[in-house]
Amino acid sequence: MNRLARLWDSDIAWSFRHSPVAIVAAVVAVGMIFAAIFAPWIAPSDPFHPASLNLMDGFTPPGTPNAFTGNTFLLGTDDQGRDILSTILYGARISLFVGFASVIFAMVLGISLGLLAAWKGGWVGTLVMRIADVQLSFPSILIALLIFGVARGFIPPGQREQAAIWVLILSIGLSEWVQYARVVRGATMVEMGREYVQAAKVIGVHPVRIVLQHILPNVMGPVLVIATIGLALAIIAEATLSFLGVGVPPTQPSLGTLIRIGQQFLFSGEWWILFFPAMALLALALSVNLLGDWLRDVLNPRLR
Repeated sequence: MNRLARLWDSDIAWSFRHSPVAIVAAVVAVGMIFAAIFAPWIAPSDPFHPASLNLMDGFTPPGTPNAFTGNTFLLGTDDQGRDILSTILYGARISLFVGFASVIFAMVLGISLGLLAAWKGGWVGTLVMRIADVQLSFPSILIALLIFGVARGFIPPGQREQAAIWVLILSIGLSEWVQYARVVRGATMVEMGREYVQAAKVIGVHPVRIVLQHILPNVMGPVLVIATIGLALAIIAEATLSFLGVGVPPTQPSLGTLIRIGQQFLFSGEWWILFFPAMALLALALSVNLLGDWLRDVLNPRLR
């Protein structure tokens, strides 16, 4: 109870309680994540199971009974008779999984390389930072496309569909590690000049222990901010790649795939097939991004 009381009285909790934007963003983000995780129990149907599809339900407008079957769907159906609400819930699961996994991968890789570059210095640090500088000169989506294409070239054709999600995670993660490495390297170099690090060196503490137990916890604040904003960017990157047709397979469509499918019917009058998945992606990315902005302001005293 004492820990909960201290957490409730902390600066972060106080700032959150007094920020309507952060509260609304948290409610939207947590609600969508919760709905995506429990999609098999919340969704009206499994839209990607052949037994649950009825082509006669295709192109049913939102909230309007179908002319042939009489079935009504809250957000309408697509060309195959799939419930749009169910496709959004199941598609968000894929988008969130790819987003979280790619952010974790990029964070681990970037933190490791940033710590290595700061601690070793010399040619090691120079090499890591020059690679980061070169990668920053290209748009991250182009880097992800390049890595995705190269990685698929090493996978046998029969296994590409099963490995598509993991290749997508690898592509987005390798395109986003640079920000973590640069921030961690700069913060680590500042911490290395602190007295507690010098004292640890004097008494013979192992360098790995100094880095992991003393320096790393003190540089995690900016990393968490980047990770929160990076999650929104990763979700958008996955949607962009899937919209271009190089993301997740059609048998496991994400929000980006649903938007690509809906775009084909936009000008024929079936606007809801594109509109609702696009709004879901916008709400998810915007809420996570707003939470990242709030966390940045809280953890940076200069911005208060």
